[in-house]
Amino acid sequence: MRKIILSLFTVALLILPSSAATTWNATNRVAPVGKVIIEKNSLPAKLQYKVVEDAVDNSQTSTTNIVQVTKADLAYAGNDNEVAAVIAYELGQIINGKSGKDNIRAAAKALLAQKLSGENIVNTTANSEYWNSKTALRDQKEADMTAVDLMVKAGYNPLALVVVITKMPGTNLELVMGKPANSERAMSAYNYLAYNYPEKVKAGYGCQEYRNFLTYADPIVEKRNKSKRQVKKFAKEQEKIKKERAKSLNQYKMSGGLSGWDATYAILNEMTTTEKK
Repeated sequence: MRKIILSLFTVALLILPSSAATTWNATNRVAPVGKVIIEKNSLPAKLQYKVVEDAVDNSQTSTTNIVQVTKADLAYAGNDNEVAAVIAYELGQIINGKSGKDNIRAAAKALLAQKLSGENIVNTTANSEYWNSKTALRDQKEADMTAVDLMVKAGYNPLALVVVITKMPGTNLELVMGKPANSERAMSAYNYLAYNYPEKVKAGYGCQEYRNFLTYADPIVEKRNKSKRQVKKFAKEQEKIKKERAKSLNQYKMSGGLSGWDATYAILNEMTTTEKK
């Protein structure tokens, strides 16, 4: 009997180090979780992921087929759903043509600088920090909504996106006002979810960060639902957004991995180059 117990104890000691080595790690989950998102959404199968230390640069993804994901964002992921949120957001930026938009905006600003003086109000506004931050936020919101669609299709809880967004550092003003970090962006994703996937919102998400967000979001939703005019306006806005996101995703799939904005910039760039010759 003693020999049997000793043998079992020895086996346990051999197994434990192996089990300890399989501890969940967000970085290690990028490839398998990302693969599910690609396959379930019928995205280009050639896409691969690369975890980077610094800010991502996915401007060449249509050529390299590499989707960069930053460790900084993965630091806010505590499970596979939240890893999926980080990945789907980057895919959302690519699908909605962030790099193409940035290139077209840069070209437009350069043209303005040539045509107008530095003191001109149009030129000043286009280069202002406020304008740039609003533009960046709009791009983030679009990517978030596409991320929601990708996550739902892949079987991940899309509310994890709201959680990851509110885990990220916000502004001091939000802190003073008692709002969740990145409250406007998080509320935008939540509204899209509430309209298009109400069953997902009803199912909920079990963590304190999400409960904190609901403390902020619930009164906003309740106030909106008390006004027929606001409910009608909300539905109209969400229907428009839904069609826009579906159009961008369709364009990306049909082109084999090129957004409409990227294609537009490529055409404009080619035309400009031809004219110079």
